[in-house]
Amino acid sequence: MGGFLTELGKKLAERWLTLLALPGVLYLAILATAHTLGHTRPFTLSRLTDRLSNWTTSSATTTALLLFVVLLAAAAAGLTAQALGSLIERAWLADRWTSRRPPLRHLARLRVRRRHRRWSTKQSAYHALAQAKAERLAHGDPVPPEMDQALIAGHSRIARIALEEPARPGWIGDRLHAVVHRIDRDYRLDLPTAWPYLWLTMPEETRITITDARAAFGRSATLAGWGVLYLAAGILWWPGALLAAAILITARHRARDATETYASLVEAATRLHTPALATTLRLDHTGPLDRATGWAVTCLLQGRPDLIPFVPHK
Repeated sequence: MGGFLTELGKKLAERWLTLLALPGVLYLAILATAHTLGHTRPFTLSRLTDRLSNWTTSSATTTALLLFVVLLAAAAAGLTAQALGSLIERAWLADRWTSRRPPLRHLARLRVRRRHRRWSTKQSAYHALAQAKAERLAHGDPVPPEMDQALIAGHSRIARIALEEPARPGWIGDRLHAVVHRIDRDYRLDLPTAWPYLWLTMPEETRITITDARAAFGRSATLAGWGVLYLAAGILWWPGALLAAAILITARHRARDATETYASLVEAATRLHTPALATTLRLDHTGPLDRATGWAVTCLLQGRPDLIPFVPHK
């Protein structure tokens, strides 16, 4: 037991050092640099060396106390970044934006409407081009390569807005909502209801892969939290604003990549493992997943087995 506790303490110390202390120390160093240099002389390194010289000439007791304070402040900065990351993550997902208080709800609704208009315009143009291609093929006319390239580019423009009809203020929330929408449309399976049961019946390797993708999304939100903290350095020292902008842009790109991976894995796991869940629930099912099976799983898990015979057609 003693060896286990010792090893556990080492792992916790390593995790604390990696996630909180080291990023926090770097942040404090940048903040101290910003406070020392300021806006007027942002690259006068001699001022930094003078400040460091004053610290190094202090007594051992003062240095030890200063080091202790720095470590505490670094941990506090790390915890603050994680808290900000949680708020940013909720803002990205925006799964309950309709229940927010004004003016957040009104701003979110305006954002959704704007994105929906853009998506509808791109979708109409894409369908018109696809229809033109279909008519060419029906008449036996050749399809120019430019038309195929335009169709690929049109689909990419739609996907940059949302894969399905926008229902969230941002791309990240819509990308995850698209999974729920597709599963409901294709199989009449309510994914929020079925997901805990699917999770328990999935193989361990699948759960680990999905967990890693979800953790990558959480890390990108924490990185965005650090970007917000670095804005304080930008107020004191204008190069800090450039650093904060670079961190926020990097966090956004990482979040979109992680969201795409996570959403794809969740959708794939749902399509692959729902038949096994239906079998576990003792439902009469053979062959690939279909709408009747998805509806039966939903009704059974929601405690309404009496609705199983009434499969919605739309």
